[in-house]
Amino acid sequence: MNIGVLALQGDFEEHAAVLRSLGVDPVLVTRPEQLESLHGLVIPGGESTTMTRLIRVEGLEAPLRQLKERGVPVFGTCAGIILMARALAEPDDRVITFGFLDIVVARNAYGRQRESFETTLQVQGIGAVKAVFIRAPRVVQVGTEVEVLAEHEGDPVLVRQGPFLGATFHPEVVPTLEIHQLFLDLVRSSAPIG
Repeated sequence: MNIGVLALQGDFEEHAAVLRSLGVDPVLVTRPEQLESLHGLVIPGGESTTMTRLIRVEGLEAPLRQLKERGVPVFGTCAGIILMARALAEPDDRVITFGFLDIVVARNAYGRQRESFETTLQVQGIGAVKAVFIRAPRVVQVGTEVEVLAEHEGDPVLVRQGPFLGATFHPEVVPTLEIHQLFLDLVRSSAPIG
């Protein structure tokens, strides 16, 4: 199974470490041609304006849009879910929204770094999972095709739409593998791996 982690900025190394612990040797994606043979891609947390700038500089915008057209599973966390959204609550030309998920997100909605927190979520089909929220976005609108897998105080924090999965929190920074395993299961069920 050929899984990539977008490795331009943010906590891509942490995601790669979790994938390795699940028996996957990920591709650290920095160039467009690396996206061509992927069975799945993780877009990590980081800073969405910086990630957008680097995506444009490296020529990755069109190839990422092609992943959506091809139905390649994508998992975005924190800044990753911002890039996967249909729109931002407050539009900003410095941030790309690819529309993998029919959601609207508000950036940094839980406050600054000092307002970061850890909690336990009840995830559909999994159970209790620790989650860390760091300058997290808030999902403020979900489309009818979006399945909400977990909520925090009434807000969707883990959502799925077809082969696309998004989390407003950071599952890669806690000692839990369930969310990444959910993504890998999604990849396996989405297309035959040949």
